[in-house]
Amino acid sequence: MRVFVSIDLDGLADAVADVQEPFRRPGLNPVDPEQAHITVKFLGDVDESELDDLRDALSGAVADADVGPFDLQFGGYGVFPSLDYVSVVWLGVREGGEAVARLHEAVESRTTALGFEPETHEFTPHVTLARMTDARSKDAVVETVTERDPDVGSLAVTDLRLTESTLTSDGPQYETVERFPL
Repeated sequence: MRVFVSIDLDGLADAVADVQEPFRRPGLNPVDPEQAHITVKFLGDVDESELDDLRDALSGAVADADVGPFDLQFGGYGVFPSLDYVSVVWLGVREGGEAVARLHEAVESRTTALGFEPETHEFTPHVTLARMTDARSKDAVVETVTERDPDVGSLAVTDLRLTESTLTSDGPQYETVERFPL
């Protein structure tokens, strides 16, 4: 099974869809706002026999991070890797990012100890809004990202999730495998 560790944006799908609207253009593939989340750590393919160790590691990571339930405030746009070459358009985290970063660091430590690949880039808490498939709308994306600064709302984060990603012809489908209370 293909899995990742996430913070899901339960209840914010309409707000995500609203800020995603400027990116519904040719050359962009918007993500399903119902599946909006912050990826804390992508793990990839995991064998069923590894799940118990992974569950233990994620429980330990939540304990190590010691953040407890917290609020996230979402707003602002950004892109990866840069405005010169846009691959991903994202929604930012205005408040609560420090707690997400602590969770990421703890998950990173625990999962790399199990043999998962370490991250190769700096962690930036974000919600992917769209992926650019070609550069037809690049100028419009850059203009929107640099000139607009939307507020999206807040979310009470009470758990970290192990999420399964199933790739389909209609895009990825996500299902929570297990929740780890903060």
